[in-house]
Amino acid sequence: MDDKKTTFTGTSQYVASRELLASVNVAVALQKPLLIKGEPGTGKTMLAQAVAESLGKKLIIWNIKSTTKAQEGLYVYDTIQRLYDGQFGEEGVDDIARYIKLGKLGEAFDADEQVVLLIDEIDKADLEFPNDLLWELDQMEFYIHETKRTVKAKHRPIVIITSNAEKELPDAFLRRCIFHYIDFPNEELMEEIVKTHHPDVEEKLLKDAMEVFYWIRSIKDIRKKPSTSELIDWINALQIGGIPLDKLRTELPFIGVVVKKDEDLETIRHRVD
Repeated sequence: MDDKKTTFTGTSQYVASRELLASVNVAVALQKPLLIKGEPGTGKTMLAQAVAESLGKKLIIWNIKSTTKAQEGLYVYDTIQRLYDGQFGEEGVDDIARYIKLGKLGEAFDADEQVVLLIDEIDKADLEFPNDLLWELDQMEFYIHETKRTVKAKHRPIVIITSNAEKELPDAFLRRCIFHYIDFPNEELMEEIVKTHHPDVEEKLLKDAMEVFYWIRSIKDIRKKPSTSELIDWINALQIGGIPLDKLRTELPFIGVVVKKDEDLETIRHRVD
């Protein structure tokens, strides 16, 4: 079997630490969900996209909201549409299967080839949500009562679950997952990440921008620390703007690309003055 299709090694646009690569590949080998935590901007959601691209698999994304119920991920029975069709004499109203729509988890189970399923921001849902998924994630099947059909996974999907740690997840759920916390990149890894997006960046610009970026992140009173994507955007703005590098620290050009809160801007300006 082609090793490239079974082992995640990152992509040209996604640079991962050795520990993260190992966690992904262990989860794939053990056929367990991979639970990813980390502060915003550390690439949790992009990881699933990179895994799908690297392994040549389709990506299915289930974005979780505060109102999301586990049942929605399995299937939805559209009773309203069936009633509407019945009133207007549509054919096939007696065929309940026509009104069963698979959710994202159902799609992943029913796919003809193995897919990557991203369950994004699971901690946004209520506390019962993870527990409600336990059986399906363990057994890789669920039952549709209206049609008396069992949907069983043809191929166990690669499941990646992200959490921003807004709520604690149940212990029973955690026991079934491989866990990885994505640390914020150190300067060496950050330089590698930036260069994947800006391969021709001037070394001094990169060095000075990163110095200011990590200085901002180190300020204790900053409420929203800038993320990797904001550094990448800032370097792009600096390249386009042609700002003299000797003014980078004193004038902080285009700093609104990096800092997004009024209070944080005020804090930084006080430090610079």
